[in-house]
Amino acid sequence: MKKLFLASGIAALLVFSNCGPSRKVERIDPNTVTDISGRWNDTDSKLVAEEMIKDVLDRPWRTNFEMKNSKRPTVIVGQIRNKTTEHIDAGLFIKNIEKAFINSGTVSVVQSGEERNEVRDERSDQQTFSSEETRKKWGKEKGADFMLNGVMMSVTDQYKNQKTVKYQINLELTDLETNEKVWIGEKEIKKFIKN
Repeated sequence: MKKLFLASGIAALLVFSNCGPSRKVERIDPNTVTDISGRWNDTDSKLVAEEMIKDVLDRPWRTNFEMKNSKRPTVIVGQIRNKTTEHIDAGLFIKNIEKAFINSGTVSVVQSGEERNEVRDERSDQQTFSSEETRKKWGKEKGADFMLNGVMMSVTDQYKNQKTVKYQINLELTDLETNEKVWIGEKEIKKFIKN
């Protein structure tokens, strides 16, 4: 009797465990705007990066540099700190900024951080393992003229089932030789979320 009761219980458990909600996954265009949670997302990152790069490139620092030096400026994208209450991968935002800079065709962008070290490791390996004709030389790196860095912040206001989140992104472009700030940009996004 106990075995029959136990077998019936296990059978019922198996039947009911398969009756839960099913998950559906579908591929969508990566450019589709999606805002499921209301948190910072890929669309926010892309839009902010594009708008801020458009603003920085339209300011006088770039033409002043070109007139004085007869070349386009070289920029390095430094640290962009996340001071929001959310986990935001600043790396995606940095890549969006670098892409917008490069695609503008008006500035050069050089590697920073770990990526630069990876390039140097490869150059070091080439000194031993590559032919003399194809080996890349030391001391030929392009130095940056300007560094872009900044901070991401957020403010949340919530009551019952309603919430607003304001994101504020501040970026600064600094002349690496003089330490002069040549551009400061700010972009805000505000979201209203109702559950």
